[in-house]
Amino acid sequence: MNPIPLPSAPAASLIDAHGRRIDYLRVSVTDRCDLRCSYCLPKGFKGFEEPAHWLTFEEIERVVGAFTRLGVRRVRLTGGEPLLRHQLPQLAHRLNALPGLLDLSLSTNATQLVRHADDLKAAGIRRLNVSLDSLDRGRFAAIVGRDILPNVLAGLDAAAATGFSPVKINMVVQAGVNDDEVEALAAYCMARGFILRLIEAMPVGDTGRNSAFVDLQQVVQRLARQFDLSPSAIELGGGPARYWQSQDGRFTLGAITPISQHFCATCNRVRLSVDGTLYLCLGQDDKLELRPLLRAGIDDQQLEQAIRDAIQRKPERHEFREQPGKIVRFMAATGG
Repeated sequence: MNPIPLPSAPAASLIDAHGRRIDYLRVSVTDRCDLRCSYCLPKGFKGFEEPAHWLTFEEIERVVGAFTRLGVRRVRLTGGEPLLRHQLPQLAHRLNALPGLLDLSLSTNATQLVRHADDLKAAGIRRLNVSLDSLDRGRFAAIVGRDILPNVLAGLDAAAATGFSPVKINMVVQAGVNDDEVEALAAYCMARGFILRLIEAMPVGDTGRNSAFVDLQQVVQRLARQFDLSPSAIELGGGPARYWQSQDGRFTLGAITPISQHFCATCNRVRLSVDGTLYLCLGQDDKLELRPLLRAGIDDQQLEQAIRDAIQRKPERHEFREQPGKIVRFMAATGG
């Protein structure tokens, strides 16, 4: 588990109006998912984007290429569930070949990972983030809407066997739902060399607002005592997590705390949705719609300038505490 080596300052940089360097792009390749996690998509939801509105692989490659020319060095493929996008390893291979891109990773629910692990690794995916909110089969089914935990665990075994590193397990902690399983997930990750990352539920869409929020500060303190963890400055992919490590180095814990201890001052990322909308902040509505520009024939220089101009409008911070009802779009529509 080694830090990702990145240059301290690329020749071209995207600097927003608040002095933050944007070097991380999250790319949603689909808003569809084969699960219905209670904090993400409501049961019976069918309001997905039309496939004709999805960015093609050529359009995605063009946008990512513009970002890498502007200094972005990390790209994560997300969804929905990205492995539902047909021929995703082909896209990964194309993106991995872009000059300047140093880190290509994937977020997944792992239901399809057994079939795709080898091809993804061969295509240049280096790291995986996998959602896993419970190790109890019945509870997992209640959270995600399907009895599919064995498939997910088999996918994680395949990821380990294929050599992805690191593999991060993302657990959205909810009061009265799975907050009593944090220690069990920690033991599971420790035994397999995975990183456990605890995430506070965010008020994105009605599903997020209806989740039972848990302040992770006390949870982390409890785990730090139990597993002899100390704060760590380790760099593991450029995201917002803060990390702790055990003294023997066998276990790494991360915490993503957008509510109790927000990280807006160091935000280095933007999100590209499947329909080509560039969201500048997960908790705000500021955006740039790129699909109309791409399909109207914008050239590369104009595309780069549009991105630069949008980055200057990136908000200083979200308002999850002040205005929890502000964001009505679902997480799957934004990109994970």
